[in-house]
Amino acid sequence: MPFTTKRARVTLWVIQGLLAALFLFAGGFKLAMPLAALATLSPFPPTFIKFIGICEVTGALGLILPGLFHVGEGLTPVAAAGLAVITLGATTTTIAMLGVAPAVLPFVASILATVVVLGRRSVAGLVNGH
Repeated sequence: MPFTTKRARVTLWVIQGLLAALFLFAGGFKLAMPLAALATLSPFPPTFIKFIGICEVTGALGLILPGLFHVGEGLTPVAAAGLAVITLGATTTTIAMLGVAPAVLPFVASILATVVVLGRRSVAGLVNGH
């Protein structure tokens, strides 16, 4: 298992913290904005954007809280996988609408979320057939 050293565990925590901050901000922003304002920012329905905001905030909490409280730690890679899917969708949508350059941030977030999935998968019992 490549993520068993102290340095690797600390690195995973740093990545999780950065991702959690990013998604708390992004999701919180989507949740705080009125539906009418969201309608002007995106071609997607405002209620869908609110749903994505809920998913982002929930995913951010799922990155931090299970490890912090040592309860349901197997949920962390699940939260990271969900966030990876959201950011892959954001990457694809951004490329289609705005081009490649603005899609770099969601793509990097997707890669980092995937690193968390791989690094925390043994906690979820996904290694060695458990």
